[in-house]
Amino acid sequence: MKKFNKKIKKLNVWDLKLIKLSSMAFILFLITVWPGLHDLVMRVHWGWYLGVMVLLAIKPMSRVCK
Repeated sequence: MKKFNKKIKKLNVWDLKLIKLSSMAFILFLITVWPGLHDLVMRVHWGWYLGVMVLLAIKPMSRVCK
């Protein structure tokens, strides 16, 4: 884990943004080519996605706002 942390610290802001964007593109790709996943995503109420987004953003935003 220490080796992984050292490698992560070498990344700059642009690298992290590109990792996020590539992850989002991969998820959109999966939703597009896998009909079962598309149906599942479209059946879930949008409020669940909003709730997960807020829960995942709490820790990073608390660090930013300190």
